Amino acid sequence: MLNRNNLAIVIPSYNHGSRIGDVVRGVLTLGYPVFVVDDGSTDNTSEILSGWEDIIVLTHAYNMGKGAALQTGFKAAAQSAHWAISLDADGQHKPEDVERFVRSVKNSERPIVVGVRQGMEGDNVPWTSRFGRGFSNFWVWVSGGPRIMDSQSGFRMYPLPETLALAVKASRYQYEVEVLVLAHRSGIPVLQTPVQVVYQKGNERISHFRPWKDFLRNSSTFGRLICQRIFTRGN
Repeated sequence: MLNRNNLAIVIPSYNHGSRIGDVVRGVLTLGYPVFVVDDGSTDNTSEILSGWEDIIVLTHAYNMGKGAALQTGFKAAAQSAHWAISLDADGQHKPEDVERFVRSVKNSERPIVVGVRQGMEGDNVPWTSRFGRGFSNFWVWVSGGPRIMDSQSGFRMYPLPETLALAVKASRYQYEVEVLVLAHRSGIPVLQTPVQVVYQKGNERISHFRPWKDFLRNSSTFGRLICQRIFTRGN
């Protein structure tokens, strides 16, 4: 089991003012250092975060994307921690599930651990999330990544030095699929653990995923990774 003193929480946030306070409040009860990356929010996110003295807030001057926010958080966390658990700022994850990640690492393993969201068939789960998960899982494997059940889950644990050394090019949502492919190619184990998920109803839900634009971005990322895999094999 990993040393809990070497673990930090990283939360990327973009215009999650109505949720971020509850998310931060929940993770602070766990006792780990918390890094929140405000990715150029234009709502009241920065105002809410300024009221917390026991978290580290990192701010992008403009929206750079979820992948860029994760990288910013990881680099800051790596100054004092060897591991980071990322979770989304929209309230869909349960902070108590962090302990599932901690327990999943045995001995000297240094894997990426992906939280597999349970109950994705519920009425409040948008079709884009259900379809996107299956689409992404298949193409992660075709691109040379691991066989995985939830490649779009944002609830994960990363070994920081190894993750930061990967040459991930994607800076938005596609970061989370590319990092799995590159990790698998580099020999970093990718494990999975079940986690809870909470989807709010209708207009209560905050999502910046744009189905067609982001599916096109995903396709472009997978195309690049597949070409990379083909040409690497040929050399």
